[in-house]
Amino acid sequence: MHLILASLLVVASAAQTPVILDTDIGDDIDDTWALAMLLGSPEIDLKLIVTASTDTPTKTRLVAKILESMGRTDVPIGTGVKTGSDPINQAKWLGDNTLDRYKGTVHEDGVGKMIEMINASKDKVTLCVIGPQTNIKAALERDPSIAQKARVVSMAGSVYIGYDGNPEPQPEFNVFRDVAAARAVFAAPWEITIAPLDTCGALRLIGERYEAVKKSANPRAATTIANYDLWVNRHHHAENSSSILFDTEAAYLSIDESLCEIQTVNLVIDDKGSTVPDEKGRPVRCALKWKNRDAFEKLLVKRLTE
Repeated sequence: MHLILASLLVVASAAQTPVILDTDIGDDIDDTWALAMLLGSPEIDLKLIVTASTDTPTKTRLVAKILESMGRTDVPIGTGVKTGSDPINQAKWLGDNTLDRYKGTVHEDGVGKMIEMINASKDKVTLCVIGPQTNIKAALERDPSIAQKARVVSMAGSVYIGYDGNPEPQPEFNVFRDVAAARAVFAAPWEITIAPLDTCGALRLIGERYEAVKKSANPRAATTIANYDLWVNRHHHAENSSSILFDTEAAYLSIDESLCEIQTVNLVIDDKGSTVPDEKGRPVRCALKWKNRDAFEKLLVKRLTE
């Protein structure tokens, strides 16, 4: 019996998808929800979290406090390329927290650690990219071969629909914030799957589903709500509603795709950061429609609360 159980554990472990999360957490709150979802997903092995865009050292401190609060200091953190010193939007929750007593592992060169982990992995790594793609561009410049050993799943772009159901496509933040980086990622020879605004641009938990997360004692849910309540833009959203949870779809697509309709569209990135369909563009797997958005929302709640 012990041998059978051991074998099952080995099989279960082998079946996990290795994932590296690249996140601009500390800007919009949806990154925190996406991180919590990934941490609650047994299908993946979250190998590393790399902070992206603007004040990445402060964002690393934020991730450290979140992981500590969620009881997941086993997941290493890497500090990505610092591109500015803008204050983070979860500063009230972070407070004066430092890394001095943090029990987890923090890598100052997050891009280097990303490259190292991709090269060391026996299985293809999923890069879940939910911010501007600055770190990924830097990684490709240092080691172009990673494109043969990883795939990208990114919250990026707007193909046919814009923010909050706008019937016209719009430049999407993660792309227009660093157009050169997005173009570099598109130019690399790996598989790219995107969660564009078409499907993630109006994602919210409202009413009973939001309340289920808010009332949960699970540390993933409690930490997420604590951050949301102190987030600088909380007052713009209804009391019984989340903000738009863009990045949670990319987290989901790193795990499974069965709830979405994926279509391959040839895309180019113009100078404004728009992802424009063009027959001469790069083939990108795009989640353009939901097959079952209701099931996705239920799954999101489950991954935070159970």
